[in-house]
Amino acid sequence: MGSDARPRQVETVVVGAGQAGLVMSSFLQAAGREHVLLERRETLGGGWQDRWDAFRLVTPNAVTSWPRFPHEGPAPGGFMSRDEIVDRTRRYAAAISAPVEKSTEVRRLASRPEGGFRLDTSRGFFEAAEVVVAAGGFHVPRIPVSTLADRLLQIHSHRYRNEAALPPGAVLVVGTGQSGVQLAEELHAAGRRVILSVGHCGRVPRRYRGRDIFLWILELDLRGMLPRVDQLPDPRLRFACNPHVSGHGGGHDTDLRQFAADGIRLVGRFEGADGERVRFAPDLAANLRFADRFFDDRFRADVDRIIEEAGMDAPRDDRKPFAYEPPEVLDLDLAAEGVSTVLWTSGYRVDFSWIDLPILDELGVPRQVRGVTAVPGLTFLGLPWQFNQRSATIFGVASDARYLAERW
Repeated sequence: MGSDARPRQVETVVVGAGQAGLVMSSFLQAAGREHVLLERRETLGGGWQDRWDAFRLVTPNAVTSWPRFPHEGPAPGGFMSRDEIVDRTRRYAAAISAPVEKSTEVRRLASRPEGGFRLDTSRGFFEAAEVVVAAGGFHVPRIPVSTLADRLLQIHSHRYRNEAALPPGAVLVVGTGQSGVQLAEELHAAGRRVILSVGHCGRVPRRYRGRDIFLWILELDLRGMLPRVDQLPDPRLRFACNPHVSGHGGGHDTDLRQFAADGIRLVGRFEGADGERVRFAPDLAANLRFADRFFDDRFRADVDRIIEEAGMDAPRDDRKPFAYEPPEVLDLDLAAEGVSTVLWTSGYRVDFSWIDLPILDELGVPRQVRGVTAVPGLTFLGLPWQFNQRSATIFGVASDARYLAERW
């Protein structure tokens, strides 16, 4: 479509053809709604295509079921690799005959004076009565401001692919969300000396009382026991790191104290750098305590109540605390430590600057209630904490999509 062509008229445009957009397409088809999905990438597979070579999901295969596409594989308790989840996403698009138009980037979304919306894309203009923005909430890699020595390779996990591509030497990994912890473990297993900057992130056990942690979280969600976004004490918590756990090696716990005992050097939260000198906050002990308590503070009592009320024959809690207290480190000389690479696993920030409508809050996030905005016809799907903690997860997006579909 040339840019000088007449706008294409579509009842509903879905921006993004990742898991959220495809799930929305399934509901739109069931409702008999004409629609098209605009995908900026040349290939389907969503953001999973940006993960590193050895990436594995932390959610078990059993929960990778989408509407009209249940998981029926041979390993419900296994954890898909990057290429497997990309392939599954593509097969889902084919199974539901999703009307996807690839290589179509939406550059501007605005309202029309006569009603509806106009989308300026890399392949011309679209006009629609309704728009569903299913572009997620992880858009631009976030890297803290610092002045590091030019000799250092700085790379965000978004660009990292494998250990062999890094220059020889030790690696400073900044961040202990799911990616940071798994990458630190991967680099250490490859023989690298690893320094891990520990943030304020929780951890969860891989299994609790005989069941994978995400099956318990799904159970909590189905019973309406997960906290909602309007119950968060601070809206900035929508961007808090996800608790860490691993799907590698059949799935296992990720205890940072055990990491330290095994040879990964732990330091506190990254505060800044000047050349070779890097400063860390004196919060390592506090961050480790937070990680240790996270599951017990947030989930354990509710899971135990489900077990008791349902009369489940569940084994006892067999977790054993690992008592190791690494020393606090306030600064390091990276050259003296032999560090050649700083690997930022510091997450992403949202970028909805292409939406030319007054709907963004002070953090740049769309104002919405369960995906519905104050602009008639404009909805969102797949935002972190759109409704509750599972909204942006592989197993949670369908609930939010169903809610939107039931409004039509």
